Amino acid sequence: QVHVVESGGGLVQTGGSLGLSCLFSGRIYTITTVGWYRQAPGKERELVADMPSESNTNDADSVKGRFTIPRDNAKNTVYLQMNSLKAEDTAVYYCKVVGKLSNLSLRTFNFWGQGTQVTVSS
Repeated sequence: QVHVVESGGGLVQTGGSLGLSCLFSGRIYTITTVGWYRQAPGKERELVADMPSESNTNDADSVKGRFTIPRDNAKNTVYLQMNSLKAEDTAVYYCKVVGKLSNLSLRTFNFWGQGTQVTVSS
């Protein structure tokens, strides 16, 4: 069983900063991708940023230059540092971990956290 737990959401004013944490644990053989998604009311879940490798990060155009996704392998934690927040960043933010459960199979599995609410007030 793999567990993914987000924390750090809350209320912040426009232009402010907020950091989210995602702690993952459990019997996972190797992690291929970690990332953050978000879902605003009435909208589909969308990619915010993910990290297919240590040196490669994909960012949504809407957050480029404002959000970063640092990772601490020793702590099994990936962060989402959000700066210059806008009202349109309001959403439930989810952490996603993609990995393999065994070295005997190439199949990967997606593990999601329960989400954490971020509200940006103007």
